[in-house]
Amino acid sequence: MPRRAQGPSKPAPPGPAPILSPAPLPVIVKRERGRRVILDVSPAAETGPASNALFVERFMTYVRHERALADNTLQAYARDLRDFSAWLGGRNAAAISIRDLGDYLGHLSKKGLARASVARQAATLRVFFAFLQLEGTVSESPAELLAASRRDDTIPGALSPEQVDRLLASPDGRSPTGQRDKALLELLYATGCRASEISSLKVTDIHLAECFCTCHGKGNKERVVPLGARAVSAVRTWINGHRGTYATNAESIPPWAMLSSRGNRLSRMRIWEIVTDHARKAGVPPDIGPHTLRHSFATHLVAGGVDLRHVQEMLGHASIATTQRYTHVDAGRLKGIHGRFHPRG
Repeated sequence: MPRRAQGPSKPAPPGPAPILSPAPLPVIVKRERGRRVILDVSPAAETGPASNALFVERFMTYVRHERALADNTLQAYARDLRDFSAWLGGRNAAAISIRDLGDYLGHLSKKGLARASVARQAATLRVFFAFLQLEGTVSESPAELLAASRRDDTIPGALSPEQVDRLLASPDGRSPTGQRDKALLELLYATGCRASEISSLKVTDIHLAECFCTCHGKGNKERVVPLGARAVSAVRTWINGHRGTYATNAESIPPWAMLSSRGNRLSRMRIWEIVTDHARKAGVPPDIGPHTLRHSFATHLVAGGVDLRHVQEMLGHASIATTQRYTHVDAGRLKGIHGRFHPRG
């Protein structure tokens, strides 16, 4: 039976606008006897330093906006990954094995980095490769197999009370800079704060009448630290005195407690330089820094019999294990107690 002639087909009704697909991912192609075999279609197929820079850029965007980490942590991540990328050379970070990571950490140790610095680099790599796994760039994170470095249980360097007294008496309280430096040193020793915490301390965080200040530590955690009479006196002299002169040098009224001569916030590096300069003038070890005063603060509290939990709270330690380093720094006091109270002491 002859088929009926069909007229022209009706055009299909217009549908929704096509969705633009993302740019195709780079692929690795292998030819086997004329056939094209796709081995990988993931971003890990990218090669060279350019892809590593892209990985780091996406990672930094992630930790900055998704995890809202502190600026100091972001800077540390950026430095660590910059060093890691330089060590990789032209190799692709997504193709790195656990053996390669071990070689890198060994390379850092041979360069003379402290154990704590190597441990921080390892922690950075664990977070970085966990992000690459989350994105699907790698199927498994080789950094998961990195063993956490053992805690460095060496006793932190601390000054004796006599050395602290000489250091705190070094600034000339009659000059504007001397008033600021004295208030700065008194705050560092009286609170045990880190240099970054003192740098970000605002005038509204200091309550002189109630003798305490509010500090913002790692992870923006807030804690209250009491102030001694000497610290209160030095800070009051600075705030009510020449701080106003420094503040007028700025374009707007600065909220920070510690100011530079230009009215800007005193940076961490400048705080370090001030401590080192006055240590040299006072005749104490010149290689100390703000963290030495933090260690001295904790050491002297523990030696005076303060409960370890209270010291942990004032230092802002997340774990009591970190504070326990200060429990064995005063062996002389323990020997004295043993000799006084033990029958055969």
